[in-house]
Amino acid sequence: MSSLRRGRKSKAGAAFTGGFMDAMISLENVQKKYGQKTAVKGISLEIPRGELFAFVGPNGAGKTSTLKMLVGLLQITSGRIKIGGYDIEKEAMKAKSLLSFVPDVPYVYDKLTPRELLRFIGKLYSLTQPVIEERTGELLSFFSLEHVKDVLIEEFSHGMKQKAVLSAALLHKPKILILDEPMVGLDPMSIKSFKEFLKRESQSGMTILFSTHTLSMAEELGQRIGIINKGELVALGSLEELQHKYQSRENLENMFLRLIETEEPQGKK
Repeated sequence: MSSLRRGRKSKAGAAFTGGFMDAMISLENVQKKYGQKTAVKGISLEIPRGELFAFVGPNGAGKTSTLKMLVGLLQITSGRIKIGGYDIEKEAMKAKSLLSFVPDVPYVYDKLTPRELLRFIGKLYSLTQPVIEERTGELLSFFSLEHVKDVLIEEFSHGMKQKAVLSAALLHKPKILILDEPMVGLDPMSIKSFKEFLKRESQSGMTILFSTHTLSMAEELGQRIGIINKGELVALGSLEELQHKYQSRENLENMFLRLIETEEPQGKK
């Protein structure tokens, strides 16, 4: 799948349109500083409707800061982010109504049951009671939580809590799903089912952006892959485009390691 466009070139060699009008997720020269440290250095990126986009990079590269700016949890130092055409800072409520975000360490109130959690989330999104009940049944069944729907979440394993959080994130059928390490804690069968779910939902029009350290997962799922290092988007494209650009038949893991090594200062081990 080729998604590169004509226009201005970034360091990664990807092209960007000038308008940022047709994408479900748009970042335009986005920067994040923590005091004197610049964690995200002017990233520009467009993700269209229905794309399953993988975001990879080493620890401390700026992935989580970027995702938190995308969903309005961190203030942007400079630049602009649009979600479904809405500015995430100027039109926050409209933008956030379109998306769901699952962080790498999600918080869920342990004194609720899965059914109570989903009922609470449904009311936040002004869903009707019949819709809440229908979606709750569907999601708890999909994530194999139906048998514990009335058990307090404090009794759950990490993986079961992750399933409850994912259920809550999907309750209102978001147009945009942003996931930070979504498979952590899931058992192999749940991972397989969830990967199939992500593929199916993206084919139905949901825009999905996920970050992962599991490069084989990014290679398997990502229609395009963005590699971030030291706050910069250093590579962008489908696996085939990256292989062509770097004149390599390597898998993503080998290309990633080679690319990150070339980004290190000369002489640094």
